[in-house]
Amino acid sequence: MSRTDGRGRPAPDEHPIEPAEFWEQRCRTHRDERGQVWSGRVNPAVEREVAGLAPGTALELGSGEGGDALWLAEQGWTVTALDISATALAVGAAQAAARGVADRIDWVRADLVSWRPDTEYDLVTSAFFHSPFDFPREEILRRATRAVAPGGTLLIVGHGAPPPGLASGHGWEHAASGPPLPDPVEVLTALELPNDWVVERSAVVAREATLPDGSIAEVTDTVVRVWRPA
Repeated sequence: MSRTDGRGRPAPDEHPIEPAEFWEQRCRTHRDERGQVWSGRVNPAVEREVAGLAPGTALELGSGEGGDALWLAEQGWTVTALDISATALAVGAAQAAARGVADRIDWVRADLVSWRPDTEYDLVTSAFFHSPFDFPREEILRRATRAVAPGGTLLIVGHGAPPPGLASGHGWEHAASGPPLPDPVEVLTALELPNDWVVERSAVVAREATLPDGSIAEVTDTVVRVWRPA
């Protein structure tokens, strides 16, 4: 069986684990009593940044179990949720059925390393798109800009820094174990946006988060929101 080290990363092995297998194992072995890895709630930064937008079509990259996709659908958006883990997508689909929004979300298994956008959306989101594997994050996000329709919005939320006492099992450890965390300016630079795109938000935002042990910690999110002119 493939192994991980003490920080949730793939352990050195004669036969390294593939990303798809790693995320499948993670989604199967880190479940709580509800059968979920994550809370199922929308990320606070996504809720705050999207709340004022008129609902339309939305694309979420790396949706996981779909906390953001579910919230978007409940606000009236028609959502396409992409993730590499079939298990995570199945959890999201079950939640969508339970919450009465199954007809508003298309759950699509996709390896974003090879993904190419084939249509445009009013909103494209990526929240905490971090990985313990080396992968072309910047290139994928640049491709995401091509999925934004005229008049649409691109929202990228990331970890500003790992919180104290890394919350194993909830994704923060990957922010520490992967490549250095980019700040908003670095994210914007990497996007290579056309000059007419409008930067509506570029900030590091602090918030309180509840860790799995019940303690409260202050964490920071990097938030980049840009608008493509109509």
